Amino acid sequence: MRLSPVFLTVVIASLAYATPPEMAFSRLLPAAPALAAAMWPVLPTVLLGTVCLLLMIGLSFVFPDLGTWWTAAGIIAVTVAAAYGSHLRLQRERTLFQVRLVADAAQQVVLSPLPRRLGDVEIESLYLAAAAEARIGGDFYEVVDTPFGVRLLIGDVRGKGLPAVGAAAAIVNAFRESAYDDAALVDVARRLDASSTRYNAAFPPDEPMERFATALLAEIPHGGGRIDILNCGHPPPLLLTGDGIRVLEPETPSPLLSLAELLGGHYHVDTFALGTGDLLLLYTDGIAETRARDGEFFPLASWMRGQPPTPPRELLTALHRDLLRYSRGDLDDDIAALAVRLREPPDGNCPG
Repeated sequence: MRLSPVFLTVVIASLAYATPPEMAFSRLLPAAPALAAAMWPVLPTVLLGTVCLLLMIGLSFVFPDLGTWWTAAGIIAVTVAAAYGSHLRLQRERTLFQVRLVADAAQQVVLSPLPRRLGDVEIESLYLAAAAEARIGGDFYEVVDTPFGVRLLIGDVRGKGLPAVGAAAAIVNAFRESAYDDAALVDVARRLDASSTRYNAAFPPDEPMERFATALLAEIPHGGGRIDILNCGHPPPLLLTGDGIRVLEPETPSPLLSLAELLGGHYHVDTFALGTGDLLLLYTDGIAETRARDGEFFPLASWMRGQPPTPPRELLTALHRDLLRYSRGDLDDDIAALAVRLREPPDGNCPG
């Protein structure tokens, strides 16, 4: 691809030399520097235009009636325009590179590296941007070890780009503080809602619809035995046990973040059994809404049911592979997931 302007120049010059002058293939020579502007820096583009001009002059000695000066003027004009276009393209690429650096730094604030094990809880994470060139979105997660147990957060801000990342960062930062301070998950959820509401007030969304976020809070007490879940409109987790798959649906959903004042700030915590070896999958809706070419959604529950007992990392590796295969690499939304497994304590005794 990088050498295609050179190949185009050689082909046009060869055709112009080998065919009758009436076919006037030489008039296509300005196309070579025009193509070079799309992929080459300024100087090589100008050099190629100069080569094309010299070729045109050389052809004029072989075929005096080619209309050399008209074609030469076209080559010069196109080369100047191509050089300017190449300059603008390079400026945009440098700007885009800087923006991507900022975006990556902002995303790292939200998706900081997670510990792979906290006590007897194994944790792995997965994040995929909808577009590889974007690498940024509103999905977020966090895991912290607190005096009340291992607490997990996963969620999804409506929207894309830096505004969504800013809203996600406000929520995650609030969670990092309140998870240590507040004994009840309900109080943590209220702190997250307040932080999300303040951020939206300070940075109003451009869209007519209000910016909101779904979120799921979970707490695994030290020693295991159960998991407490507070679900603010988020897709329910899947729990894989020796008896099969279980969807951990909330008995009463809690309001989405930044919508508690509108929907009512009534939060509810559901408790589920969590035994040693059980595998928990928390995920954003980008996974469940991944589509195949025929429009069918990814069958996440069926897929999870077919997985063998496996460590969290292997589960997410398989999920990553199968999602890309199912969608043929064309993801419509950002994807985030946490895989959690309760292990025996380091001393080998069962928890509890």
